Amino acid sequence: MSETAEPLIVVGVDGSSHSKEALRWAVAQAKAIGGRVHAVMSWDWNTNPFAVGPTSQEDLVGIEESAHLKLADTVAEAVGTSPGVPVFRRVQQGAPAKVLVEASGEAELTVVGTRGYGGFKGALMGSVSQQVVQYARSTVVVVRDLNED
Repeated sequence: MSETAEPLIVVGVDGSSHSKEALRWAVAQAKAIGGRVHAVMSWDWNTNPFAVGPTSQEDLVGIEESAHLKLADTVAEAVGTSPGVPVFRRVQQGAPAKVLVEASGEAELTVVGTRGYGGFKGALMGSVSQQVVQYARSTVVVVRDLNED
């Protein structure tokens, strides 16, 4: 008898209201299909050569640990501590779009918010969402934050 894994839904999380709405949608979809969710947050430092970046290994550990804490807080705030489906938290170093596109390779569905903290308020979609839509290796759902003006 062969066992099949629960369908995997990858969702990009950055702490913004858009990503929280995307996470809520992903959890509801996972409940509907008997799936599981990987909430993915990336971290990176500014690669601008004139910007101040991490100066030691301890700085890098601090940045990554901050990302872990922010992801845990965001997941708890968006879907609570018992969302009814498995929600795994994954923090990975790299540019957000690249990390999400790579994660989409193992997913049946990739979910992103229309945009995160950056960008322009009037934009229909942020640059990360656009890149994920264009390059993901799975079906992509872009969730709009309906609480926004």
